[in-house]
Amino acid sequence: MKHHATDAHTLAAAYALGALDDAERRDFDAHLGSCEACRQEAAEFQATTARLAAAVSRTPPAAAKAQVMAAIDGVRQLPPRIPAPSQAPVLGGILRRRAVPLALAAGVAAVALGSMAVWQTQNGQDLQREARQARQQLDAVSAVLAAPDARTVHGKAANGALTTVVSSDQQDMAVFTAAGLPAPGAGKTYQLWLDHGGTMRPAGLIDRDGTVILTGNPADAGAVGLTLEPTGGSPRPTTDPLLLMTLPA
Repeated sequence: MKHHATDAHTLAAAYALGALDDAERRDFDAHLGSCEACRQEAAEFQATTARLAAAVSRTPPAAAKAQVMAAIDGVRQLPPRIPAPSQAPVLGGILRRRAVPLALAAGVAAVALGSMAVWQTQNGQDLQREARQARQQLDAVSAVLAAPDARTVHGKAANGALTTVVSSDQQDMAVFTAAGLPAPGAGKTYQLWLDHGGTMRPAGLIDRDGTVILTGNPADAGAVGLTLEPTGGSPRPTTDPLLLMTLPA
């Protein structure tokens, strides 16, 4: 599928996620040589995908490989599903138009569901509860990323952390991702805020790189803030904001 030069700027997410064919990737590589905005956007999408996946990933138990290898012989291998020629162009167009939310959601799902498949082979109510919680978080994050009105904004905190917020009025939710977040220090945590007409309302805590779902309704919020607060959080900010990201209208 050929793209005009004016379309190249829309392919940064698909490029970062390896969703372009060989010809498109070569064309976009050439485009990156002269477009600083696309180079930065592609790098941000790669970082965001990695952080979202890492947020729900778990180290598999030592016995996992042996269990998988032992089960392979009993699993039936199915042939690949090949779409009818008349369906392929339509599907390809849909995927490219929604490359950002669908590809990010798929990246999170692949890691999280793979980890949960290992957990569910183990005994113990604690592991099963963790799996259910991870699945619920994954479902909520995926719903925001895949929402047709999903909006994405990137920022950089005063401490150097790279941040991304994806919000959806339709889902009444927003997802916050941080990469390169320094340790908050003893007795401290990072707290998120939603700015409603100048009033900062608590929106959750984060103390390490990863992804959290903001508490509260982001629909009427004008910005997302980040401050360093005492462990457990504060009812209102007690320090200067490390970050104040204006949300897109």
